[in-house]
Amino acid sequence: MRTIQLTEDSKKNILDNLLKRSPNNYGEFTERVDAILDDVKTRGDKAVFEYTKRFDGAEIDASGIAVTEEEIKEAYEIIGQSGLLEIIRKAIANIREYHEKQRQFSWFDSKPDGSILGQKITPIEKVGVYVPGGKAAYPSSVLMNIIPAKVAGVDKIIMTTPPNKEGKVNPGTLVAACEAGADVIYKVGGAQAIGALAYGTESIPKVDKIVGPGNIYVALAKKAVYGYVSIDSIAGPSEILVLADETANPRYVAADLLSQAEHDEMASAILVTTSKELARQVSAQVNEFVETLSRKEILTKSLENYGYILLTETMDEAIAVANEIASEHLEIVTKDPFHTMTKIRNAGAIFLGEYSSEPLGDYFAGPNHVLPTNGTAKFFSALSVDDFIKKSSIISFSREALEPIHEDIIKFAVSEQLTAHANSIQVRFEK
Repeated sequence: MRTIQLTEDSKKNILDNLLKRSPNNYGEFTERVDAILDDVKTRGDKAVFEYTKRFDGAEIDASGIAVTEEEIKEAYEIIGQSGLLEIIRKAIANIREYHEKQRQFSWFDSKPDGSILGQKITPIEKVGVYVPGGKAAYPSSVLMNIIPAKVAGVDKIIMTTPPNKEGKVNPGTLVAACEAGADVIYKVGGAQAIGALAYGTESIPKVDKIVGPGNIYVALAKKAVYGYVSIDSIAGPSEILVLADETANPRYVAADLLSQAEHDEMASAILVTTSKELARQVSAQVNEFVETLSRKEILTKSLENYGYILLTETMDEAIAVANEIASEHLEIVTKDPFHTMTKIRNAGAIFLGEYSSEPLGDYFAGPNHVLPTNGTAKFFSALSVDDFIKKSSIISFSREALEPIHEDIIKFAVSEQLTAHANSIQVRFEK
């Protein structure tokens, strides 16, 4: 990993380099994605089947696009032999318990004058969950997208995921979906899956919101259909930033940086530290680990492109750059991580102390691992129960409650030259 003494110029160059990873900077794919979406919107199932054949090599038709009970049973048999089923169930318990604390409830505030104000919480009716199936299968992402929707009370959860060439879905993905509570699973991936969920086809119903990560085609498709449906966010490549001082264990830090760098060549892994000695040791340990880990080629390219060790003079300077980068995952490994955490404004998820490694959050702790990337933690949050509800304002006034304020409302409306607004109030007090 390259080690850089942080200056204003080097910080700007690094931030500019990191932003190149954003899906918003891949306009050359937009035309292709738009063509697929238009085709699905026009031809429905027929287009979906053709794209599935072209991109996934699988022959799918209306009779086989939905995962069957027999396929689910087969998946359970495979996963049951691996011992993964019990682990999935333990993770589900933790994730559900955490998200249940996020639930919101309708409220009403009545006053003696006869006015009632409130907020009505309503779950979204139909949600589409997209699950990738390319270089690797991620049952953990299935849990993180479906469980908060179930906790929120979503009526119908429709999952799509690309099949392999035999028309099969990864058994871990299937079992995770069934355990978490998916209502139906369709064998379709890519931009065509997003189009099917957004517009509806003969086989796949239109949903109200689409959540879940995917490749650049999926990200751009979600961006394009926003407005027809709601979406969670435009997910970019994974990233981790470790904020550390001289007390950090270099072996732990190196291992945690690589835990995200192995996702793909676009992943980012950054150490920000005040300690030159820690920087030296982490760099050496990273090189040692890379030689022994299975995804060596991906790790090497990721670190060459977006791996940094940034040296700062003070911890306040280190914290400032961490807030500027606004990383998806932020680990704080300092003498007093809780105190350091109080100065953090921007991060998707914050891990405190040397035993709170990032994979703990990916799989088991309970908080959601669907997080804002590419600096969007400055204004976005982790996926939560809030993403699967709607809030409707409630207003009820009696004549007695409206009468003292009705002239104020009329004057306000007239000042905006909206005389029909004013009249709507005035007619209620005509003599």
